[in-house]
Amino acid sequence: MSNSDTPTSYRFSRRALNAQGSAIREMLKATRPDLISFAGGLPSPRLFDVSGIQESADAVLSSSPAKALQYGQTEGSPELRQALCDLMASRGLPCSPDQLLVTTGSQQGIDLLGKVMLDPGDAVALERPTYLAAIQIFSFYEANFFGVEVDAQGVDVTALEQILAQHRPKLLYLVPTFGNPSGVTLSRERRQRLLELVTRYQVLLVEDDPYSELRFSGEAEPPLIALATPEQRRWCVYLSSLSKILSPGMRLAWILAPSELLAKLTVAKQAADLHTSTLTQQVAAHYLASGRLAPHLQLARAAYSQQAQAMASALQRHFPPATLQFQTPQGGMFIWAQLSSQVNTAELLPKAAAEGVLFVPGRPFFATHPKANYLRLSFATQTPEEIEEGVRRLARAIVD
Repeated sequence: MSNSDTPTSYRFSRRALNAQGSAIREMLKATRPDLISFAGGLPSPRLFDVSGIQESADAVLSSSPAKALQYGQTEGSPELRQALCDLMASRGLPCSPDQLLVTTGSQQGIDLLGKVMLDPGDAVALERPTYLAAIQIFSFYEANFFGVEVDAQGVDVTALEQILAQHRPKLLYLVPTFGNPSGVTLSRERRQRLLELVTRYQVLLVEDDPYSELRFSGEAEPPLIALATPEQRRWCVYLSSLSKILSPGMRLAWILAPSELLAKLTVAKQAADLHTSTLTQQVAAHYLASGRLAPHLQLARAAYSQQAQAMASALQRHFPPATLQFQTPQGGMFIWAQLSSQVNTAELLPKAAAEGVLFVPGRPFFATHPKANYLRLSFATQTPEEIEEGVRRLARAIVD
């Protein structure tokens, strides 16, 4: 091809031109050996059950290599879907395999919902703040966002009702248990009220639940869909994942949805990637059937509890209450912190990086009217000693 044949401007779609990359994914590229990162929402690699996954992989490839290495069903392997039903029964959410669609990570599940539900300009309601990848996905489908404030009990259902009545969104996206980034859990009273609202206004409730198995203190709340009556359940979709409790590299998640919606999602997945990796599905199914997940989760909860307390204690030591405010989480991976109104955390980040510590500024977690003085800190991947040093560096960056 000659230079004259090189295109100078591709005719991208409008949605591609408007798409924004993930700030977190860019930060994960940082490789300085002395860097302490509180940025990524990554599970600790020290907690991977490498031997258990290895045993399951060996067993699958020894006993049924043709099945594991061949094309599979779009809906997901029957063995994995049954194992996931058993897992959800332990969460108070009994289901059958034909109600599930296995996806390549929860993020694909969110994307499939956007693909089958949203036209340009459709309204989507979500928390303020919320999972930034959900904002990224729904933005790609040119959604019109309506944010609902979050307090210590979760999303404000009174404010939500006003939005539902006035704007009639197609989707309501929530992370109701250990929200990302807020870390808060929606109270039982608000869960019941929310189910009444989505049914009255006929808005599809998308419940994203990657963290509920990582509770290390307090009383567990059941998934919203587990509390729903048969009529309310028609308006509920449940997403969950093995990424935070087994391995993100396996890229395994699932959707539980009403049959009419599940059929559309299945066709959309066929068009996207035909099916999720057969090999990883078979390995995960064997692992879940082996009984190793429960003791593995006990270890993870104990580790994250220690790390969360280490971060909370370090923040209290190095920051006066008037300077930084936060709520110690009862589970999950994050502390969501508010600095004084004079601090812009996007401007603070380069100073912190120069000191050798990373975090995620709060602005990307707001679909509307972003707040500049918040930051998300992940305690999952660092030891208590590293957390102490990282918080010390962060405090030094703010003083400087």
